[in-house]
Amino acid sequence: QVHLVESGGGLVQAGGSLRLSCAHSGRRFSTTTMGWFRQAPGKEREFVAAISWILDNTVYADSVKGRFTISRDNPKNTLYLQMNDLNVDDTDIYYCAASPDTLSIEAAAYDNWGQGAQVAVST
Repeated sequence: QVHLVESGGGLVQAGGSLRLSCAHSGRRFSTTTMGWFRQAPGKEREFVAAISWILDNTVYADSVKGRFTISRDNPKNTLYLQMNDLNVDDTDIYYCAASPDTLSIEAAAYDNWGQGAQVAVST
């Protein structure tokens, strides 16, 4: 059973930065595709970024491209999301997720999810 725990959320002013972390345990992390999604109350879960275990290939949503960076530290079994130049539209609950498949932007491809970390951006 995979267990995911996010940390690093909080309140930041527009233009600021935050780094989210996701601690992974269970299935072998080094051969697991990992992703970040976000969701606001009453809205559908939205893809943010994903990183494959194959050559650490990455894919980003257009809305975060150039501002967010996804990375992984396999010896530490940890996934990261560095978020720069944050704006109010980035205010959401952020979830990390694990997938047994290759790189995907679809939530249905991920079979394990963390509990979420709140990110709030103020003007």
